[in-house]
Amino acid sequence: MKYTTKGVCSREIDFEIVDGKLHNVKYLGGCHGNLQGISALVEGMSVDEAIQRLKGIKCGFKATSCPDQLAQALEQYKAN
Repeated sequence: MKYTTKGVCSREIDFEIVDGKLHNVKYLGGCHGNLQGISALVEGMSVDEAIQRLKGIKCGFKATSCPDQLAQALEQYKAN
């Protein structure tokens, strides 16, 4: 799934869901090292656990963050 981010430096998140678990999370743009770290940490994590852990994280004075945007993308995935 491709998700266009809003309000953060990264522009897009691409990921796969296999048997309810996250795989191959890739961010386009943003802080490359940090986003590689997030991607590695959520690899194989259940969708619900990732949402629970990442939702609501803020970046500085922004209302959202790259991890929060992944949580929002996963919520959108679940809604569809």
